[in-house]
Parts: sequence; structure tokens; C-alpha cells
Amino acid sequence: MNGTKKKKVIGTHDGTFHCDEVMACWMLQQLEQFKDATIMRTHNSTKLKWCHVVVDIGGIYDPTSFRFDHHQRGFEGTMKSLAGMKWETKVSSAGLIFLHFGKDIISQLAQLPREDVNVQRLFDKLYEDLIEEIDAHDNSIEQFEGSPRYHVTTTLCSRVEGLNPPWNAINPDVDGAFHKAVEMCGLEFMQKLKHFKDVWIPGHLLVEEAMLARYSVHPSGEVIVFRHCSSLLEEHLFDIEQELGIPSEIKFVLSRGKNHNWWIQCVPLTLGSYENRVALCEKWRGLRQETLSEVSGIPDSVFVHPTGFIGCNRSYDGALEMAKMTLAAY
Repeated sequence: MNGTKKKKVIGTHDGTFHCDEVMACWMLQQLEQFKDATIMRTHNSTKLKWCHVVVDIGGIYDPTSFRFDHHQRGFEGTMKSLAGMKWETKVSSAGLIFLHFGKDIISQLAQLPREDVNVQRLFDKLYEDLIEEIDAHDNSIEQFEGSPRYHVTTTLCSRVEGLNPPWNAINPDVDGAFHKAVEMCGLEFMQKLKHFKDVWIPGHLLVEEAMLARYSVHPSGEVIVFRHCSSLLEEHLFDIEQELGIPSEIKFVLSRGKNHNWWIQCVPLTLGSYENRVALCEKWRGLRQETLSEVSGIPDSVFVHPTGFIGCNRSYDGALEMAKMTLAAY
């Protein structure tokens, strides 16, 4: 024996490739156990039998034998049915690999301990803003039936499928195109992971800190303050309300703008809605400067939007007074 360690093999189908098995293969190659694995694309069942892991072909879902297909009759697995999570979109091979190995992949790539609470947060965010789109697209699930069933944030599936050689290509290099698609999926995953780790999680912590300090701002607990950030960061606000068991409690966010004025922004009824939980006083709407200060009785007022969803004052105390008076009249 020469002592050479046999390379592990990831098996998937040949022919036209799709985003789900491409992403699944890239994710597997990020794991220590498959980091040097080659990818075999074939429909030959004998060859697939000897692969160390098989995705998107074979008609078997069995994590114990590293078989991850989702095409077999009767398979309707979702993140909810398979793991008790909230998502009810039928998973593809990408979803199955992410379900079983996603936290290990995130821990390694983000250089975080696997038990770190942020690994779970990144797992949830990456599924919701990347992998679920792939699952839904591969399973031909319509995005809309009333409210959107899932988010489309990348169009990655279309870009991957666009790398398949055209029908009239002469001697097409399908395997070469597949590996370009694997690289594309990896870049998308890493870009998302970096953004969520470096931007999204710090934003989440900022909003969480502000919400935990809400009673020091106003006894109602309905006003929060961002002293070093001018963004409402609505997505975090809604998520943290659910985590704290206080849905719909926060009515106003105060923040200091770049020009050092203080802004008061109303929290929408739902994420993305133009309807507010509480709008600023009707008699202030559309007024500016001295007129607004005179009508409101609040010095240094700058303006209130005609719809009442946002206002501005030159001081923190003035912006807070706008919130107090609106709540008192509510």
C-alpha cells in the first residue's frame, strides 16, 4: 500500500444542472469531512452507490447513509416537519444539506463556536433569505398566494440555470459550466454570510439593547431610542418583539440624524406596511418650523410629514415630547 488516502466523492445527477444540487455540493465541500471531495455527476446507479454522499438523485432521503434526495413519491419534507422549525416550504437537496450541516458550515466559515447564539441566528437568516428561495424554485412553489410565501432576494436560481449550455451548443462542456455554477453559489453564500455577520447581527443587537432599555425612555415602554444609528431597522424590531413576547408594543423610534436633528419615526403596523401603529398628531401633519412649534407647543420643531409617519425636532427632548403628546392623545 502507498498510504494514499482515497478522496471522498459527492454524487449528483448529470445533464442539466439546477441551483439546488449546485448549492448542496458547494456546501458539502465546506465541511471538513468533504473539503477535498470530488463531485461525480452521473445517473449510473452503481457509481452512485459507491459515493460517500449523494444529493438530488437516487430517490432516498436517509441522513444516516448520507443520501439526500427529495424527488421520491411521498416526500413532502419541510424545515418544520423535519426539524420543528417555522418554515413550511418543501425542501430541495439544498435545504436538506443546509438542515443537516448548515450550522457546522456557518460555524466554520464565520469562525464562531457552534454553540454561539449567533450561529442559530445566521442559520435562520440564511435559510430565510437564500436557501428557502432555492427550495421553492426547485419545487415549483409559487411565491404568492396573498402574502408572499417566501422571499426572493437573489435570483440565484435563474443565474445558475443560465450557465447551462444552450440546446444548440457544439460539444458543450457541461461539467465545466457546473463547476462555474458551484463557484457562483459559493460567492452568493459567502456574501450573504458576511453581510449577516458583520451588518445584520450588530443591527439586531443594537435594536435589542434599545428595546430592553425602553422603560428608561418612557414609562409606557412604547418608545425606543437609537443614539448612534438613524435607521429604524424595522425587521429586527418585529423579530425582537416576538422574541420578548411584546408584539406590537413599540410605537415610536427616536434617532439622531447626520445633521444632529432628532427624528421620530412611527412603527408600521406590519413589516413593509404604510399604515402605522400610531401616527403623529393629525393637527401637526404637513407643518414646519415656527408654525409647527406654535401649533404643537414644542420648541425647535422642524417638520411633520403630511401622512404623520415621521417628524423632526432639533433636540432629543423635543422629539421625545412629540412622542409623549401623541401617546397621551392616542
